Amino acid sequence: MSEQLSWREIILRGHRTIPVTSWRSERRWKSSVKTYLILILGLTLFGFGEGLLVITGLGNSPWVVLSEGLTKRTGIDIGMTTALVSVVVLLLWIPLKEKPGLGTLSNIVVIAAVLDISIRFLPSVQTLAVGIPVVILAVLTVGLGSSLYLTCNLGPGPRDGLMTSLHNKTGVRVSRVRFSLEVTVLTIGYLLGGTLGIGTLLFAAGIGRAIALWLGVVSVLAKPK
Repeated sequence: MSEQLSWREIILRGHRTIPVTSWRSERRWKSSVKTYLILILGLTLFGFGEGLLVITGLGNSPWVVLSEGLTKRTGIDIGMTTALVSVVVLLLWIPLKEKPGLGTLSNIVVIAAVLDISIRFLPSVQTLAVGIPVVILAVLTVGLGSSLYLTCNLGPGPRDGLMTSLHNKTGVRVSRVRFSLEVTVLTIGYLLGGTLGIGTLLFAAGIGRAIALWLGVVSVLAKPK
């Protein structure tokens, strides 16, 4: 069963698991209109948050650092390396017995589209004084987006699927699993030649905590009746 937390506990430590919500789908390939709209909202927020991080110029998320490193090593464009990374991550689902769903496919399409639109239309951040708050906002936005679409139970995206399946297999809390994955990916990307900045480090350090925080909020506000 999903744990019930007080607001104080949510702020201090977040939620340990993926809570059951009133909009949770029982099947990964079948969804109500309400559930699918919440899914799209979550993915849109995720893509927008990634876009906020990019416009700061202070460093991209660890997975983009990895893709950039692979691009420098192989000569393949960053779009293709990003797709190849997603395929490899999906293959890691097999021994963990994670299964894709409607949300998995929607994740790939919606996040990419919103990220592209955000970068095109949002103005670049020019100063560090503005950039740091925008990075923090980006982390919180990606965390909120993740918490919404994960609780739809329509199948996580490739990276979040790896996170949740490792959480389910090991019992290690979500925030710690996500932090470990981000640090691992960031390290490999950097060693391959990817660039990073203070925004990258803040994202890697904060995204797990942000997801746990928002999962706690969702668990209180959207628990089944």
